[in-house]
Amino acid sequence: MAKKRRKRSIEFKPDPQTATWVKTFHLTIQQRLQLAKWVLYILTIVLCLVVQDVIMSRIRLFGATTDLAVCAILLITVIEGTDTGSLFVLIASTLYYFSGSAPGAYVIALMSFLGVAAVLLRQLYWHRSKGSIVLCTGIALMLYEIGLFVVGIAIGLTLPSRLIYFILTGVYSCLALIPLYSVIYKIGLIGGNTWKE
Repeated sequence: MAKKRRKRSIEFKPDPQTATWVKTFHLTIQQRLQLAKWVLYILTIVLCLVVQDVIMSRIRLFGATTDLAVCAILLITVIEGTDTGSLFVLIASTLYYFSGSAPGAYVIALMSFLGVAAVLLRQLYWHRSKGSIVLCTGIALMLYEIGLFVVGIAIGLTLPSRLIYFILTGVYSCLALIPLYSVIYKIGLIGGNTWKE
């Protein structure tokens, strides 16, 4: 009987408790690439926020300027597609509001709705190409600026005569999409696409 107990205890040894921090949080190469992609996306948005708040807020062309952070957020949303992009735009618009650069809390709903609508428009009617991505993002940007104007009128923050400045801001932001697209698209290629169209 003692031999059986000893034999049983030899067969079933507990796992060693020497798990290191590196072994616990081990990431595969694909997971590291995905993590690097999202870190670069975040750094791009932060850089756009800094450039917008420090440089572009002082430069006015015909009384209007760009909205670089919104450009980056909506562009990443359209590039990533509905599955990832819809969650991303909700989180990013919330963080954009808490950054202090957003005009109000209503941008969370406005950006989320327009971002998802732009992704759906692109996926339902066009193939994935530079033109379709920039076009859908540009439409979302223009509707975002018009939405800001409508909300501003409704809560008394702007005047109807200022509509031209909102439209100019939308146009300048659409022009900023062209150089911003090449940077964000290259970042989006890191780790490959999770879906094929």
